Amino acid sequence: MKRVFGAKKDKEPPPSIQDASDRINKRGDNVDEKLKKLDAELTRYREQIKKTRPGPAQEAIKARAMRILKQKRMYEGQRDMLYNQTFNLDQVSFAAEGLKDAQQTMSALKSANKELKGMMKTVKIQDIDNLQDEMMDLMDVSNEIQETLGRSYNVPDDIDEEELMGELDALEADMGSEADGVPSYLQPDKEEPDFDTELHLPAAPTGHTTAAQGEDELGLPAVPRASLRS
Repeated sequence: MKRVFGAKKDKEPPPSIQDASDRINKRGDNVDEKLKKLDAELTRYREQIKKTRPGPAQEAIKARAMRILKQKRMYEGQRDMLYNQTFNLDQVSFAAEGLKDAQQTMSALKSANKELKGMMKTVKIQDIDNLQDEMMDLMDVSNEIQETLGRSYNVPDDIDEEELMGELDALEADMGSEADGVPSYLQPDKEEPDFDTELHLPAAPTGHTTAAQGEDELGLPAVPRASLRS
């Protein structure tokens, strides 16, 4: 049967936007090459027209130049048409790329949404609240333990604050006296007792003699002599 009717040929895939754009750009390059050649010919004919005297020869050169100019106008029209086609293809390509990006974005969002739903099933707000409450209770217990361990031993609870303030004032007074240079235990009392008065001792003699008592030639007190009776 295949020999009679022939085998069915596989259809070629339709050209992509990039393929069509590359083909049009190639045609546009060919048109640009032809325009460059026509411009060179027009320049050459223009120089010949300047150098040729008016007459049949000059008219013939002008006719050739007009024919080249018509070809140039035709190729310029083709080039503009190709540029428009390329612009349209670029717009379609941009729109297609935008749709592909949107599809990928939607796929990524769906996947992320599914993962988030699965994760939210394992996390409950009530469990988080209970965990926070337990942590606060543990912190309170920890603070109580620290305070208990930091408490001093053998400290009476019924301490009179006024008595402590009195001791503090006395300590400050002692510190002020020591700052003057003499410790408090070395400072004399305000009223020292007179030991001589208490023991009824006579006063110590002074170094001065009375005027009636004389002195000998050495400056010592003279020994009193017994009065002689006549």
